[in-house]
Formats: sequence, structure tokens, C-alpha cells
Amino acid sequence: MQYKRILLKLSGEALMGNLQYGIDPERLQEYAQDIKAITAKGIEVAIVIGGGNIFRGVAGASKGMDRVQGDHMGMLATVINGLALQGALEDEGIPTRLQSAIKLNEIAEPFIKRKAVRHLEKGRVVIFGGGTGNPYFTTDSAAVLRAIEINADVILKGTRVDGIYSSDPEKNTDAVKFDFITFDDVLQKGLKVMDTTAFTLSQENELPIIVFDMNTRGNLMKVVMGENIGTKVNL
Repeated sequence: MQYKRILLKLSGEALMGNLQYGIDPERLQEYAQDIKAITAKGIEVAIVIGGGNIFRGVAGASKGMDRVQGDHMGMLATVINGLALQGALEDEGIPTRLQSAIKLNEIAEPFIKRKAVRHLEKGRVVIFGGGTGNPYFTTDSAAVLRAIEINADVILKGTRVDGIYSSDPEKNTDAVKFDFITFDDVLQKGLKVMDTTAFTLSQENELPIIVFDMNTRGNLMKVVMGENIGTKVNL
């Protein structure tokens, strides 16, 4: 087994499936089943989900909305997604805890590092909602921060593309995929893996990132078992 404890970062858009917005129950079920398969191997799983399928603070700000207000709405969107994923996981028989960076005591635990780690040690999946709890920080930053706090071995960034390319593969058929790349090379080439704050935090804490296609069934298992899936960013 390649990793003992992982932080899985999912985009909110990924939960839309083929819908225009919101949450696709089929996609949610697929993710839950893939996560169940790796927990059955004894891998400890923490998850951070974005909220872009419901609301994106930056988009709201670009249309004249107050940025802080918009980011708070985005944080609540991540909690909604967290609740949806929690329900799907528990339907699969997986004990799950939702922790929020903002106080929502009736529906989620507050984020407490020691409590989160204890849940993981007991085999529970822990979903971190509410971002970092602060405006101007993305869920990428939240994912890296939580991964460092719980001593995760790796950040797995599940996307709709199968790794990091020299340019956008959906726009450029000549784009070249990297199997392995260093943090420095990503910065020098100007590649977009995460926002700069999140990426720098990951680099400073020597926390590897693997970008892979989460929408291909079985890929999550292949990644955690050490197969060469996606792109690994390392020192």
C-alpha cells in the first residue's frame, strides 16, 4: 500500500456530473463507492470539496457582490456538498464525520485537529467543510492546510482531466502530459495545479500532490496503491 492517510480534494463542479448545476446523485454514488473501496484497504481518508457547483465567491465579486459576502456564501456551499457526500458515504455503510471551519453546530462538528485525527484512526471518513473559515482563501488552500494539520501522506486532487499538461488538453491537442514534475518546474512553466497560496504551502511543507481523473472508476484505488496514474508533483 502506497499511502496510509490521504487528503482527497474534489471540485464542486465534479459533483454536477452532466447537470448544469447542483449535485448529480449518480456521480455522488460513484464517488462514495470508490472511496468505500479504498477505506476497505485500511486507508484513512479525509476530504475537502469545493462549492463551485452551487456558488463561487469570485464569480459573485466580479458581478459587483461584496467579495467577503460572496466567499461566505461559497463556504456554505461547501458544507452543502459535504452533507451530500456524507449521506452518500453513509448509504454505503461508511462511518463519516463532517467538520466545519465555520460554526454550524446543529449539522457539523467544529474543526478540531485532534478530533479529526482520532476519527481517521477509527476508520471514519472525515469531510472538511467551510473552507479555511476565512474569505479570500480557496478550497485548494483549505485542502493543503487540513492535509498538513492531519499529517496526510499526500493530496489527491481529483479532476476531470488525467493529469497535468503543458497546456490545456481540451483546447490544445499537442499538449504534453507530465507523469512526474517538481514544484519548481510547475512554477517555472507557469502551469496551473492549484492557486499560488495553496501550491506554495504544499511545497514548503514537502507535501506531494497527485492530480488525476476522478471520474474514471477505479482510478482512486490505482492512485493509492501506487500505480502511475495522473501526475505526481514532488520536490
